[in-house]
Amino acid sequence: MGSIAAACRIVLRVAEPRAKVKTARAVARAWRRGELAHAFDATMPEAPARPDRPELLPPNRMPKRGKGGSERSRIALLHALAHIEYNAIDLAFDMAGRFGANMPRTFIDDWIGVGADEAMHFALLDRRLRALGSAYGALPAHGGRWEAADGTRHDIAARLAVVPMVLEARGLDVTPATIASFERAGDRRSAAILGRIYRDEIRHVAAGVRWFRDVCESRQLSPVTVWPELVRRYFRGAVKPPFNDSARDEAGLPREWLAGVAGSGFA
Repeated sequence: MGSIAAACRIVLRVAEPRAKVKTARAVARAWRRGELAHAFDATMPEAPARPDRPELLPPNRMPKRGKGGSERSRIALLHALAHIEYNAIDLAFDMAGRFGANMPRTFIDDWIGVGADEAMHFALLDRRLRALGSAYGALPAHGGRWEAADGTRHDIAARLAVVPMVLEARGLDVTPATIASFERAGDRRSAAILGRIYRDEIRHVAAGVRWFRDVCESRQLSPVTVWPELVRRYFRGAVKPPFNDSARDEAGLPREWLAGVAGSGFA
């Protein structure tokens, strides 16, 4: 693999999901062991490689998933979450490989660690899908999560503002209700997996907030002012309640920051 940048690029260029998980974990181990040079001699691809399945559809063409009461709706929810985690592997390694050259080594430590977590999350969800008679790729999905990365590839502040601080933070808002719906259906195994992911994602959002504050400080900007401006400019969607205030507070993303964006949609 050579350098950390080259290794991140390799992860992004692997399409097959299980191979991507294996590669992501191998890169994370190699980085922790000091086997990769702290060098940025490779550029990140315009877009990551994608498997033939799942079929990617626009969000408005995605079938309704239901609330998680039936096994079919639970499978659909788990598949949607697996797709999010599959994309999150690429988002984390792209963060490290694309922006790490101008950041402290601890920035790379954080995002390589996040990438390893996301790989583990995907593996857990895919294994659960298989136990339920399905698998990742069996249902359609949409590609909006990577679109957010593509639009912010020129600016680390914009990437941090949109990906961990909007997209991942939204997971903090909705996951507790999803866990409760699985528990009501008696699917405690799936609920336990989602609980593990939820706890990890609080740390991931916290890393995003911490580095966003660091970038703002280096640019002599106010994060509470800059974050809403970047979200309005680069996030195609709506930031809407309900919000999980306790989880957001734990991640360092206070509700006051939402005043400039909550309830808004952006074209």
